[in-house]
Amino acid sequence: MKLSTKGRYGLKAMIDIGIYAKEKPRSLKSVSKRLDISESYLEQLLSKLRKENLVKSTRGSKGGYVLAKDAEQITVGDILRALEGSLAPTKCSCETSGCNCTKCCGQNDSNGKCATKSVWDKMRNGINAVVDNIYLSELILDYEKVGNNNDMETL
Repeated sequence: MKLSTKGRYGLKAMIDIGIYAKEKPRSLKSVSKRLDISESYLEQLLSKLRKENLVKSTRGSKGGYVLAKDAEQITVGDILRALEGSLAPTKCSCETSGCNCTKCCGQNDSNGKCATKSVWDKMRNGINAVVDNIYLSELILDYEKVGNNNDMETL
């Protein structure tokens, strides 16, 4: 499984907002500049995160973005699923109903069951278990331990 820039940049943006928006909202422009992500792309990501109630935005000259909840309540899984959708490695192992194994695996046995579905389900469960047990607060603490050099490249 490979994450797109949506997931990678969105996670960096959430860490940045968690660090720099503790006292006041941070503008799209300031987050964009610190992370070296275009404002228009960042705005798309933050819009999705806002719809999932992970960030809040305020308008005006003193407006910007803040976390919608405490960083201790937001998981990496929440962020990635808001931006990427399901983290399942195949369509037949997605969490929603209506997934059809024949469309993604192309392999059915005589009982209509995919011989590899259990592998994809285990991978999905493993991925979800990992990302749902890493909290944004941990990433913020890790960043603060490394040093506050305004460089999010190491994350």
